[in-house]
Amino acid sequence: MNKIGLVVDEGADLPPEIIEKYQIATVPVKMDWPDVETLPGENTFQKMREAEKREVKSFGKTSQPSPKDFLDVFKKQLEKFDKIICITLTSKLSGTYNSACQAKNILGPEGERIFIVDSLSATCGEALLALKAIDLTEKDETVEETVKGLEGFVSRTHLIAMVEDPKWIEASGRVSHTLANWVRRMQKMGVRPILGVKKGLIKAIGIKAGAKDIPTALFYTFEARTKKLRSQRKKIRAAITHGDDLKGAQRLKEMIEEELEGVEVVFINLIDDVLGILVGPNALVLAWAMN
Repeated sequence: MNKIGLVVDEGADLPPEIIEKYQIATVPVKMDWPDVETLPGENTFQKMREAEKREVKSFGKTSQPSPKDFLDVFKKQLEKFDKIICITLTSKLSGTYNSACQAKNILGPEGERIFIVDSLSATCGEALLALKAIDLTEKDETVEETVKGLEGFVSRTHLIAMVEDPKWIEASGRVSHTLANWVRRMQKMGVRPILGVKKGLIKAIGIKAGAKDIPTALFYTFEARTKKLRSQRKKIRAAITHGDDLKGAQRLKEMIEEELEGVEVVFINLIDDVLGILVGPNALVLAWAMN
């Protein structure tokens, strides 16, 4: 039996090849939006664009996995691994962490083999924690040492994002009407607002004037926020997720790796459907941490 296995929820947006390589189990997060299910499109973002064209007035809803969803995945992983580390979406925006804890308790003594970490992040920020867990387990750290390392890593993981239209995230209730209106006002002034995750919550963290598009604005924001680390020659691991804007995500990756020494973008991936209905088409998310 292998020593330590990983469980994440789908909101981590890990690429399939990483999930397969490291035998990571994923717990589904649920989406309910009947009005778009039959619309044409290869992914939720394309369906959202079609819904806008057809002037669909409804918005999608999400719900966290149930304790049973986690329970089923935990049982399967416990057959293959001695101990399990489960990394979840931020508990400040989702009940996913709570569902995982309930499932652990249901297992009784077997639950003592499961260790749950609140990422206080989402999408590629949560994914970076999973990659850090892999690093630590490959160094033959104990599960307790790995969890302690991950908990310290949470505060050192940063995430910034830009959305094309704040209406989607406003409708979800994850940001206030006041914050959504601020984003709209800034956009009308030709200024690109930067959103980020702070202590598990989505916050406005700054603005970027003069950037011609979202990838450029995120690049210059990232450049400024990592200047000190790069001047100290620290190695930085980054990841990018996108709302069906692969071209923009690839351009952001190219700018980072061509112009900023010591930064590796480890993957680009589509934002999961459930988080996708919150950020909307053409959103870009960039997360990083010192490697």
